[in-house]
Amino acid sequence: MARLDVQSLTPDRWADLEAIFEARGCSVARGCWCMYYRVSGKETGFTRPGDAQRERSRQALRAMAGDDPPPGLVGYRDGVPVGWISLGPREDYAKLARSPTMKAVDDQPVWSIVCFVVPSEFRRQGVARDLLAGAIRWARRRGVRLLEAYPVDKSHPCASDAPWFGSKALFDEAGFEEVARRKPARPIVRLRLAAR
Repeated sequence: MARLDVQSLTPDRWADLEAIFEARGCSVARGCWCMYYRVSGKETGFTRPGDAQRERSRQALRAMAGDDPPPGLVGYRDGVPVGWISLGPREDYAKLARSPTMKAVDDQPVWSIVCFVVPSEFRRQGVARDLLAGAIRWARRRGVRLLEAYPVDKSHPCASDAPWFGSKALFDEAGFEEVARRKPARPIVRLRLAAR
C-alpha cells in the first residue's frame, strides 16, 4: 500500500473530513466530531449527546478548519480520504487537565494526540500507523519538540474498547516511550522530536 499523504484540515478539506466521519464504522466520531476532549465541564452535552449537540460539535470543528494550528490532519490514499488524527497543543484539550488518567505528567510543553478515526473499509491496512507517521513528520516540521498520547494497552486483561486512542503497540512501533500509567491498561507515552 502507498504511504498516506497527510494534510492539515483546511476549509477546502472539510468535505473530505465529513466523508470520513460519515462513513460506516465511525458512529463514535459522529457523536462528538472530535470535540469531546476540547471542552470541559458538566454542561458540554456529551453525556448523552443528541442531534443538537452533535450538530454543535460538527459546526465547532468546522469553524476550526483552517486554524493555525489546525485541529488535526486528514490522511489520503491515492486522493481518497481514509483517516483522521486529532492532535494539537495539550492546552487545546481542556478535558485532559481534569482527567485522572490523562492529566499532565509534568510541566513540559507537549502536543497531544487524542483521536484516530478510520472508516471500517480502510481498517487493518496500516492507515492508523501511516496517520501517526504522518503526524510525527508534520509535528517535526512545525518545530514541536514533544508528542504525547494516551493509548490503550490491549495486552492488559482489563483493556477497554476505546479504539480512538490507538493501541500502545502502535505507539511502541513509532518509538514512543511510556512515561506514566495511572490505570492498568492506560499508559501515557511520549516521543521526543529532534529540533529542526
